[in-house]
Amino acid sequence: MGSAAKKEESMKLRGLHLLVTYQCNLECDHCFVWGSPRQSGTMTIGTIRRALDEARELGTVGSIFFEGGEPFLYYATLLGGVRAAAGLGFKVGIVSNGYWALDTQDALECLKPFRGLVQYLSISTDLYHWEENISPLAKNARRAAKELDIPAGFITIAQPEEANDPPASASAVRYRGRAAQKLAHRAPGLPWSGFTECPYEDLKEPGRLHLDPFGNLHICQGISVGNMFRVPLGEILKQYDTDSN
Repeated sequence: MGSAAKKEESMKLRGLHLLVTYQCNLECDHCFVWGSPRQSGTMTIGTIRRALDEARELGTVGSIFFEGGEPFLYYATLLGGVRAAAGLGFKVGIVSNGYWALDTQDALECLKPFRGLVQYLSISTDLYHWEENISPLAKNARRAAKELDIPAGFITIAQPEEANDPPASASAVRYRGRAAQKLAHRAPGLPWSGFTECPYEDLKEPGRLHLDPFGNLHICQGISVGNMFRVPLGEILKQYDTDSN
């Protein structure tokens, strides 16, 4: 009886993050989705619209983020997806490394179609991406976003050796994907007995999930709770049980 009741209580999803593509113009050591120029897997506008419709049916999802890889590599798909999400009343965010912001004018032209549609632009910039923590490209992108009234900020990841004292506004490396392979050996050692819970994700009620181009729904990058191309989103959430997944 208790188990059946538990199954009826769906995970309360508040945000859905769409990995528009696994492809990226860069191949950063800290990337937890293994983004690179050689990666395959990209969403179509049709795929995005289907995901948005299922998210709206839940009635709990308020925000949609478009991520990658690098979502601006597929500009038309990104723009079409953002327009569809905004049209359905979702708050919309984008995560990008800003490679397209060669100068402020270029960045303005790139971002103009998103004006009034995007509530937040996150720009990834650090020593994994570029030669400076805050690159000229990132500065151009944020400057242009400000002119267009698009709220924007930087995502900066510290080096492994800075884990105990990261620079201001920088986050620590999360050792998933390529980061586990390339950077773990540089991290300060810690006793295994201290790892009693995930320090990054609430695996019982995460509040957000990541959908990749193949339909996999990640509760944490690399850990899938189902495939939306085979099972509807609402059904996946009803079936999810932390202890048995």
